[in-house]
Amino acid sequence: MKSHPWQALIEGLLEAVILVDPIQLRILAANNAIHHLLRLPQNSLTGKGIVDLAAAPEDVFFWEDVAAGLSENIYSETLLQCADGTVVQVERRVTLVKTGVDSTIYVVAINDRSSQRQVENELEKLIAELRATLESTADGILVTDLDGAIRSYNHLFAELWGLPDDLLTRRDDDAIYAWMDRCMLDVNQYTERLGTISRSPLMEATDVLVLRSGKVLERVTLPQYARGRPIGRVYSYRDITQRLADEARLRLAAKVFESSTDAIFITDADQKIVTTNPSFERLSSYTEQEMLGKTPREFFSEEGNAIQVENLLKELESLGFWEGELWNRRKNGHAYLCMISLVKVQDADGKALNYIGFFKDKTETHTAKQRIEELAFSDVLTGLPNRLLLSERVKQAITFSSRHNCTFALLFLDLDHFKQINDSLGHPFGDRVLLQVTERLKNCIRELDTAARLGGDEFVLLLHEASAEGAEICARRVLEELSAPFSIDGMNFTVTASIGIALYPEDGSNMADLIKNADSAMYHVKERGRSDFRFYQRQMNIGLLSRMKLDHAMRQALEHGLFRLHYQPQTDIASGQLLGVEALIRWTDKDLGEVSPAQFIPVAEESGVIVPIGNWVMQTAIRQAALWNKAGNSIRVAINVSALQFQQANFVDSIAAALEQHDLPPHCIELELTESILIKDVAEALKKLESLADLGVKLAIDDFGTGYSSLSYLKRFPIYKLKIDRSFVDDLPTDESNAAIVTAIIHLAHALKLRVIAEGVETEQQRQFLSQLRCDEMQGYLFSHAMSAEEFEQQFLR
Repeated sequence: MKSHPWQALIEGLLEAVILVDPIQLRILAANNAIHHLLRLPQNSLTGKGIVDLAAAPEDVFFWEDVAAGLSENIYSETLLQCADGTVVQVERRVTLVKTGVDSTIYVVAINDRSSQRQVENELEKLIAELRATLESTADGILVTDLDGAIRSYNHLFAELWGLPDDLLTRRDDDAIYAWMDRCMLDVNQYTERLGTISRSPLMEATDVLVLRSGKVLERVTLPQYARGRPIGRVYSYRDITQRLADEARLRLAAKVFESSTDAIFITDADQKIVTTNPSFERLSSYTEQEMLGKTPREFFSEEGNAIQVENLLKELESLGFWEGELWNRRKNGHAYLCMISLVKVQDADGKALNYIGFFKDKTETHTAKQRIEELAFSDVLTGLPNRLLLSERVKQAITFSSRHNCTFALLFLDLDHFKQINDSLGHPFGDRVLLQVTERLKNCIRELDTAARLGGDEFVLLLHEASAEGAEICARRVLEELSAPFSIDGMNFTVTASIGIALYPEDGSNMADLIKNADSAMYHVKERGRSDFRFYQRQMNIGLLSRMKLDHAMRQALEHGLFRLHYQPQTDIASGQLLGVEALIRWTDKDLGEVSPAQFIPVAEESGVIVPIGNWVMQTAIRQAALWNKAGNSIRVAINVSALQFQQANFVDSIAAALEQHDLPPHCIELELTESILIKDVAEALKKLESLADLGVKLAIDDFGTGYSSLSYLKRFPIYKLKIDRSFVDDLPTDESNAAIVTAIIHLAHALKLRVIAEGVETEQQRQFLSQLRCDEMQGYLFSHAMSAEEFEQQFLR
């Protein structure tokens, strides 16, 4: 076949060239380059249709457009089919060239783009990988050229610096740098440091940046190289705020670990100790080196607590923690009680990483707690159970007795006249007596019984499973034990006790009732001479309740001014001349009616309310005497004084103050004292009596002859008068014994130069008999009954 005239021309070109007939679209000529590209034999393309080389339908449409003359010069990228079936990517340019006046030809120039496209694909892949790497890194990345122009940054960089959305969508390096400047806490130092870095292209640096938001960033600066030369910089930013906080916490934890007063140990996952703190050695005496490799089981286990240790370790494994008390031993063998907290440290999957143990010495606390319990349940002086512990044991006894249908006894014991020991010998001496009493009481009961001290000189004995017979045996044993002489500091003396007995369940179903009823029985022993025992009887509470009610009523009467004074004249027995009056208290209660002094005065003395009542009587009588005296009637007023009132430290001062307040001459007052007052504390009584006598107050002995009369005190005390008790006057003159006693009293008084007054004179025979014996004064219904101040004034002072 004859070659095309341009064949030689196109063979000289580097590009693959095809000459195509514009009408038939057949190949007129093709150089070796296109044959080589399509892997075809030499000259095998000539005569073929150009469309045969198309590898895609789009290429067929392309040649149809060329044939239609839509363009004289078309550039495109396309695919060509090779002989072996492969496809080659090429860039193609089709140009219509005139070869004559009426002839044209298409010159198709083709460049193989396979290698270039492969390079471009590889480059695009590399860029994509670099971008993915840039975005997936844990740091914020900023890449610049040597002049600081931003070439790239990742999303984490924008997030760390909080770049606004408008800066992310436009290219504005200055705006980004300005934003970063505004974020800095110290912008001057930041700018100065950036300048230093930019002036040193090869410099590598690490800096810490503190932002205004409180965030702390670590910046690592590295030069970027290409072919061994720096072409820019890569700035890596990492948020280290949390890391710094964690490091601070770790430093704090380490400091706490070292300085904690708690002993701390840490183990590995196999519970082998890896470290201990200084307090561990101080508490246990074991060094850290000695503990390395040991387990908590080895450290805590002793003969007596091995089972407890095994149980706590099981609980630690199942629950992840354990807390409690455990006895352990120091290196020297000394035992101590420790409070332990064990914790299992686990990873996210629940696997044990470490075990941490905290413990502290609780021995002193334990000892103190025991001591507190002892103090809470024991009497401080004697060590006996107190009321609280007694209550618990009575409850236990009630539960046991109810379940087994049996009884128990409760003995209430009160020492007789113990107050005299305290008052005369002092409380320390009295405490020593109580300690000896305690030991004797312990000897009287069984081990299962309880001896308790309620306070003062009151004790309670709880006898388990005891009948009335058993209670009586114990009570007699106590009385016998106490009857033996006591000896303290060479002083021998005897202490007796009064005992009341209550039995469960007939005398009470609870402790309060049992103690109340035993106390009531004990009180009846006191009333009947002391140093004995008595079982509770139900009617005993009637008298007790009556006394309680009376005591309350007296206090109310005193508060509301319901007491009043009556005055009974005292006259010269021979002439009948009025010499004075005795002030006698009277009381009418709205519920109890008229209450006799003989009924309420003993109760008042027992409860102590006699003191304020006596003070009221003293004030009222002195005020009334002062009124009479100011009216020109010098009336001597006799006032009874109780033992408790006389014992008050301010007794003499209160009388002196009352006399001064009401401007009453002291000789207008006569105090009537019982013999028991004078002999109780002779020295103190003498001192007070002499003070009263110095004031000018007259003193009389009331109810003379009924008490423990002593001639010595009549001689020593500044007594002015003796009063013969009405019990000796009642049967005069027929009763010879009374007549003899009265005669002796009058003769004794006159021998001692004392005046004598007889009370309760109701008959003329009594008056005449007393007059014959030269009795000085009399008082009684024969002359007048007691009356109010108004009645007295109307009858005797007009």
